[in-house]
Amino acid sequence: MILSKTCRYGLRATIFLATKKKGDYVTIREISDELNISFHFLTKVLQRLTKADLLESYRGPNGGVKLARQPSEITFMDVVISIDGGSIIDECALGLPGCGSLKPCPVHEKWSGLKSNMLTMMRTITMADIAYGANKQNLKSDFLEYDLK
Repeated sequence: MILSKTCRYGLRATIFLATKKKGDYVTIREISDELNISFHFLTKVLQRLTKADLLESYRGPNGGVKLARQPSEITFMDVVISIDGGSIIDECALGLPGCGSLKPCPVHEKWSGLKSNMLTMMRTITMADIAYGANKQNLKSDFLEYDLK
C-alpha cells in the first residue's frame, strides 16, 4: 500500500488547512506556494477533496478553500479514500491478482500484519492530531514543503 503522489499532496494540503484559523478560506495560490506544489495540479487534487466533502470551496476575489469539517473529524483515511479509493486497502504488496488468505503470495502473512497496523493508524489519526504535532514541533510549513518528486 503505497500512497500516490496525488494522495500525498492531498494529505499535505489538508494538514496545511488544518493549521489555519477555523473558517478562513485560503487561496489555492497560497497553498501552492507554501507547499511548493504546481498550482494546476493542486487545483485538481483539491477538487477531489471538495467532491468528497472534505473541503469547501468559494469562488471570487476572497475565494479559496477550507476544511468542510473540524480537523478532528477528518481522518488520514478519509483523505486517502477520497483520492486513492478503497482498493488501496485490499491490494497485494506484490500486486498479484487473487492474493488472499486462501491463495497467499510469498509476503502475504507479513504484509497483512503491517497493513493491519497501518489501517488502524489511518482510521484513528486525524488532521488535528497531525497539525498539532506540526505546530508543537514548529514544523508548520517545513515538513509540508518537502518535494515529493
